[in-house]
Amino acid sequence: MRRVNGTALIIAALVATLGALAFPVWSYADRSGTGQANVDAGTVSTQWGPLTATDRDFIVKVRLAGLWELPAGQQAIERAPTASIKECGDHLVVGHTDLDRRVRSVAAQLNIELPNQPNDQQQGWLNELTDAQGVEYERKFANLLRNAHGKVFALIAEVRHTTRNTLVRQLATDANQTVLDHITMLERTGRVDFDGIADEAAGKLTASPTGPPPPSNPVPSAPPVSPTADDKSFTSRPSAPGPSDINTSRPEPED
Repeated sequence: MRRVNGTALIIAALVATLGALAFPVWSYADRSGTGQANVDAGTVSTQWGPLTATDRDFIVKVRLAGLWELPAGQQAIERAPTASIKECGDHLVVGHTDLDRRVRSVAAQLNIELPNQPNDQQQGWLNELTDAQGVEYERKFANLLRNAHGKVFALIAEVRHTTRNTLVRQLATDANQTVLDHITMLERTGRVDFDGIADEAAGKLTASPTGPPPPSNPVPSAPPVSPTADDKSFTSRPSAPGPSDINTSRPEPED
């Protein structure tokens, strides 16, 4: 009888272990995977091309960015501690007013529901700006917004590179122009803490950085890059030098 009970307990333990191992596989079978399976899992067909989960996430994040950055820009114009902050606020308002029209047009065509309020983190940033004064306000304004723009920049690049949907690709192009303009204006305030941004990014690295060794002294000059073909009659010419403003002119969005 003791042998039977002992055997039954062993069998029960094995069954429980196998069940515990099998449950995650069963419960996540339709959502987890690697490579192409991940891409296909949340993809739907549209007349503008496949629409992935990453595409939809990008569209929502563009909308969310405007929901907090536009009021932040309005606040900067009203408080205007310095001319550079006021000018930056103006770019935020103009840029996100335009980009919001475009993202709402794309979302309507792709039948994607958009949020109408900033998320909790974004509302917290707005509260921080509201409570700050003087130099502290300038510092928070420049760094909260510069950090947020820098992070969304990476998502824009990924989506622009990988999307197969023409509407999403155009929106990524538009967002890229707007975000780069805003980054440029924020950096012109002179309040961006580049060391802090670099330290935060370094803290998230999971692998050692790669690259050439530290430069020797003096560093040898690299030769200029030049075409190797015999034909020198090129039609392309470098752009004329000018200010570092970002050209944000673009066609009106299609309804």
